[in-house]
Amino acid sequence: MSIWKLVKLKFGRNVAHFGELGIGMEETSERVLSDTLFSAWISSYSKLFGKDAATNFLEKFNSQPKPPFRLSSTFIYQGIGENTTYYLPRPLKFPPNYPVGNDLDFIKAYKPLKYLPLDIWQRWYQGSGFSDSEELKAKIKSEANKVLTQKGTFDFEYGTAFKINKVPKIAVDRVTRATNIYQTGFVQYQWEANQKESEEVESLSGLYFIVHFGEPDLENIFFAVLYFLGSEGLGGERSSGAGQFKVEQTELTNTWKQVLNFKDANHHCLISLFWQHPLPEEFLNNPSYELQQRGGWLGSPVSDGRQLRRKSVQMFTEGSVFSIVPQGQLADVTPDKPGKFLDHKVYRSGISLSLPIKVQEE
Repeated sequence: MSIWKLVKLKFGRNVAHFGELGIGMEETSERVLSDTLFSAWISSYSKLFGKDAATNFLEKFNSQPKPPFRLSSTFIYQGIGENTTYYLPRPLKFPPNYPVGNDLDFIKAYKPLKYLPLDIWQRWYQGSGFSDSEELKAKIKSEANKVLTQKGTFDFEYGTAFKINKVPKIAVDRVTRATNIYQTGFVQYQWEANQKESEEVESLSGLYFIVHFGEPDLENIFFAVLYFLGSEGLGGERSSGAGQFKVEQTELTNTWKQVLNFKDANHHCLISLFWQHPLPEEFLNNPSYELQQRGGWLGSPVSDGRQLRRKSVQMFTEGSVFSIVPQGQLADVTPDKPGKFLDHKVYRSGISLSLPIKVQEE
């Protein structure tokens, strides 16, 4: 039995710091990628059930034909009145009926769009496809120019769902006691005070992700661990209280059910990172993709106090399009010289989740 769940992470007043490889403490991403979410969940599972239980659980992902669950990356949701807008990554192929080469100005407005609202995403990539009517052209051009996000991409009202601020901090050298001022970037999502309860707030925007359970019996454990992760915090600067969230399981709307169960597809679009080795030749059949290097330090020092860097791997990013369903696997990123105090393997999740789509045939 196939079980899909849509999960909202509601940060309320809390800020978060989501650092990625290649950006310093001053910068933060507005969302968390699937491998980071997976690692945070496994870390919380280990705290609750012990290291041996976590090691045994990870082995299921390596040994079973179907993994216990698949996670998407997190994406922005935004409440507007009584409606909620969910954003999905724009597939890296043109939708059916797209007027390639017929309108240079319009293509310039379309290509920078990194995320699309769910209803437009579905209409373009699972419905009637793209319309080259003057009305739709005008809409995309005007909406694309409303918001210029910090990363330089135009994304409808996407950039109004959150704001990123830099907070000054002071580092003190443990030996010389010299001080150094630096800045840390924090993301904060829209919220407002609940008028009924002065201490409560309503999250007007935040993050959401999709989870697909290969083992239906795992659902209760999955959410128990996720609630614990919410109290611990997601991302960096957790010692300052950053990254704490509340979990909301949301019923799938009819639109989401149609998106997940779409049958008339000719390609598949990633909504997570994807890594597989060796990569089957079928993936080279007319793909459209981007790669991202994933690396970084271990979450905590080993017992002798040293900080170890994980091996880096190249992964396919969200929005990449393939003609067959990508499955993915765990990547062994254990440091080359882990030392005697690191007595377990370190993995990064390349297990993928994708959505069926129709794209313009080339």
